[in-house]
Amino acid sequence: MKTVYFVRHGQSEGNISREFQAPTSPLTDTGKAQAKRIAERVAKLPFQTLIVSPLTRTKETADEIITATGKEPEYCELFKERVKPTAINGKSPDDPKALRLYNLWDKSLYTPSIRAEDGENFDDIIARADKALEFLKNRKESEILVVTHGYFLRTMIARVLFWKFLTPEAFRNFQARASMENSGLSALKYETIREGDVWRLWIYNDHAHLG
Repeated sequence: MKTVYFVRHGQSEGNISREFQAPTSPLTDTGKAQAKRIAERVAKLPFQTLIVSPLTRTKETADEIITATGKEPEYCELFKERVKPTAINGKSPDDPKALRLYNLWDKSLYTPSIRAEDGENFDDIIARADKALEFLKNRKESEILVVTHGYFLRTMIARVLFWKFLTPEAFRNFQARASMENSGLSALKYETIREGDVWRLWIYNDHAHLG
């Protein structure tokens, strides 16, 4: 049996800005406080390895966990957020060209045949979720903590819940209806059940530490 805990990063400047969030978006003061609270909480968990998305907001969140636990981080591109077209990073929705490209990219996340410049589409992000789950399954550690992002974490969870039945429409509906708090804690278990060895959702978006 394996348990993987997932922490969404603290609130970032891009989360509260009208601009299309860039990879370099840092935490807000609120996000830094959230990171400290989740760090205090996960310090009580018996995880052996800390895996972190290399984007600024996840690295800053992980810094608090590193301080609280003394764990050395392992940065991994598999757990970064969905990849926007580079041309819209930091742009405003008031920019008509940027907005058109964003809308095309958003459609591509639920339409396998569409691609918006160098942004990820449905096929890309589902394939990356599969690689991430396989990567975690094959790790030797029994308890792992991953600091990642809301949309990509929901993608992995949707893949676990729907498995091969995850259609573009089901994916779109799941992403639209499943919310996730900054610094929320989720967990998957990989274990043996009657159907075989499977990933199962154990905890979703627990943010009691913010109460």
